[in-house]
Amino acid sequence: MHEKKQLITIKGTREGLTLLIDDDAAFSEALLELKDKLLSTRQNRDEPVVSVTVQSGNRYLDSEKQARIRMLIEEDHHFRVEAIESNVIHRDNALRWKEESEIKVENRVVRSGQILKVTGDLLLIGDVNPGGKVMSTGNIYIMGNLYGIAHAGFKGDRNTFIAASFMKPTQLRIADYISRAPDYESEGVYMECGVIDEKEDKIIIDRLQLLSKKRNEVSRFERRMQNG
Repeated sequence: MHEKKQLITIKGTREGLTLLIDDDAAFSEALLELKDKLLSTRQNRDEPVVSVTVQSGNRYLDSEKQARIRMLIEEDHHFRVEAIESNVIHRDNALRWKEESEIKVENRVVRSGQILKVTGDLLLIGDVNPGGKVMSTGNIYIMGNLYGIAHAGFKGDRNTFIAASFMKPTQLRIADYISRAPDYESEGVYMECGVIDEKEDKIIIDRLQLLSKKRNEVSRFERRMQNG
């Protein structure tokens, strides 16, 4: 006689408990088994609250199902759900992630009064003239002259950077940091980048070699340029 397959596996960690839900099981059956296992591991009221991480594998859990799991674990069981993890995400979230991580290539000159605004990283092959402005939720790469305004990570990402072949901007912005023209050499600088220096709490201009510390972002850019 075959033993009944376990739909819920509980593992103890230093941080608390990890609950693994069989992604082939019916959700309702998995909830029933989860309820039984929680009852068997019920904590006394005077014991510390146990942190729980739920892993659903290749099963997508929408907000309603996540709420049911949280309610079942936290109600009367002295557990607290720290995270619900899954190997899959909703199609809309995947498309949004794809858009935000893409390199947008523009071959143009951004003239005075014009604003070029993109989601993701921006590669501009051309100049940003005085009075022109480029904005990106990600990094900004300018293969040309930056005389106007550049704003990287405009949705709040402070890990982004701005790189240009020649940099003499009227203003650099990274997330909520702003650095104006007096911060730069009057003659401008070649092949430099602007990043946030956390120790100095401001935007600094440094050599492009500084980006070696941001190897993940640059490697991602190089792969996309090579693979299209």
